Amino acid sequence: MDISAGGGGNSLPTTGADGSKRRVCYFYDAEVGNYYYGQGHPMKPHRIRMTHALLAHYGLLDEMQVLKPHPARDRDLCRFHADDYVSFLRSVTPETQQDQIRALKRFNVGEDCPVFDGLYSFCQTYAGGSVGGAVKLNHGHDIAINWAGGLHHAKKCEASGFCYVNNIVLAILELLKYHQRVLYVDIDIHHGDGVEEAFYTTDRVMTVSFHKFGDYFPGTGDIRDVGHSKGKYYSLNVPLDDGIDDESYQSLFKPIMGKVMEIFRPGAVVLQCGADSLSGDRLGCFNLSIKGHAECVRFMRSFNVPVLLLGGGGYTIRNVARCWCYETGVALGHELTDKMPLNEYYEYFGPDYTLHVAPSNMENKNTHRQLDDIRSRLLENLTKLRHAPSVQFQERPPEAEQPEQDEDQENPDERHHADSDVEMDDAKPLEDSERRSSTQSARVKRESTETEVTADQDGNRVASEQARGTEPVADGVGSSKQNPPVDASSMAIDEPAVVRAEPERSNKLQEQQALHQKP
Repeated sequence: MDISAGGGGNSLPTTGADGSKRRVCYFYDAEVGNYYYGQGHPMKPHRIRMTHALLAHYGLLDEMQVLKPHPARDRDLCRFHADDYVSFLRSVTPETQQDQIRALKRFNVGEDCPVFDGLYSFCQTYAGGSVGGAVKLNHGHDIAINWAGGLHHAKKCEASGFCYVNNIVLAILELLKYHQRVLYVDIDIHHGDGVEEAFYTTDRVMTVSFHKFGDYFPGTGDIRDVGHSKGKYYSLNVPLDDGIDDESYQSLFKPIMGKVMEIFRPGAVVLQCGADSLSGDRLGCFNLSIKGHAECVRFMRSFNVPVLLLGGGGYTIRNVARCWCYETGVALGHELTDKMPLNEYYEYFGPDYTLHVAPSNMENKNTHRQLDDIRSRLLENLTKLRHAPSVQFQERPPEAEQPEQDEDQENPDERHHADSDVEMDDAKPLEDSERRSSTQSARVKRESTETEVTADQDGNRVASEQARGTEPVADGVGSSKQNPPVDASSMAIDEPAVVRAEPERSNKLQEQQALHQKP
């Protein structure tokens, strides 16, 4: 095993304050690397297979419980997504798509989000891994990893930005059955718009996104977008400019996230680790090193709160695999050697064959003054929150079913390591979140701090959605103190009370290709 125990920083000590070991599980389906968006498309699921190969050859699979995700079922996906959208994803194929032109347009499926062979199975696989990870965290695991997950742009009724099903929202809904509060943190270069929108009106979920802002897909994520109604100030947006480096990034990440953890006190954290914020990404324009990116994982791990680690963007696939392998090591408390072990994809990592790559000398357009202003404004917003909001006591909905796997039929690469407990930090863990629940309704997109909402705007409903009665909404799904929380699928759906002007629908691929062609 090509690893050495790490002890640096405030997140790599191998035992907690109580001396207890920590458990890590990892979800992987060997078929995920076979899905193909199409020729020339930058999203390549093959990167997940490359990451898995590195994990195997660094010896990290022996340190985790390795699980094959159970595919998410229609009803699992419909806890957030509209049933007609899920039905469309299930039925559309490359051969039949020409007969469904209106539906393709309606659900925004086309260039960025093409129809390809096995599309629905792909969605079921990556969603199943994220929901399965949430279930594991709800039942005692400390860290769950699903690098195939993290596709954060998908909306309730449409695909967006290479994303079809919002596995992150589904995982958070699962966590809310046991945890009073859940924190979502997004370090992808693109704004985590789909997740923010889903939870914009609730104080049960705080969303924090660090992203490129300004003439960049998806065009959302202004620092003034802070949430609405009960969710006001529970959405934090950190808008950044080209070329941000490790030092500048951490000068924002650590003070902001430290204050968020102090005030919000989440029972669980979901960390989206999009690797398109790395230096040299095919579609990105940041200048983070792999160690700088992983420092976010290291820092969130230091709080000893259950963490779900997800993938996301990342289009220079050799660096994506490097990054997620290294961050798996950070999650396990191991510092990996820089010399790359021989593996099936060794030629991808030449000419140096190292785990780490040096950032470029690109200009950092984020000035100290700009960074100080962003930090001050967001820390000020956090002072407006009441500490640790509570919820009403209600019944917990049934958990997502995770059938027991037949060990006789297991693939050796997908085996369970039931005894592979992993030690963790010596930081005192936060108190477990109280298990309470409530039902809220209302779904809005975004609200500026400068926008005031009138009472008559709050009354609009979507009658057709309510009539269906089974459609879930992400906002305010209940948790319980001693009894389980309310089932998301039983909740009514409200029309957005406030909808700020939506940026014109843009094509992620074309927009960013044009950006990189500029002198």
